[in-house]
Amino acid sequence: MDVTDFPDDLVQAQAARNATYDALAAPRPRDTTALRRRLLLLSVRLWWHPYWETAPSVPAARSELRHLARAHGAVRAA
Repeated sequence: MDVTDFPDDLVQAQAARNATYDALAAPRPRDTTALRRRLLLLSVRLWWHPYWETAPSVPAARSELRHLARAHGAVRAA
């Protein structure tokens, strides 16, 4: 699967979910309730995104999206 197949909003939502998860997993996070709610909201958006209706292999595509968002986040942090 080509990474350009993913819509920008889907990649951004995955990156935001990753950042929220990392913030929640940090030692002594602040405002855990808000972080948990945001994580849930982003997870729902990702799960029900219309892109998945057209993806040829949804499990593989979800895995590739997670990998792409992690790599994208690492590039931004550098």
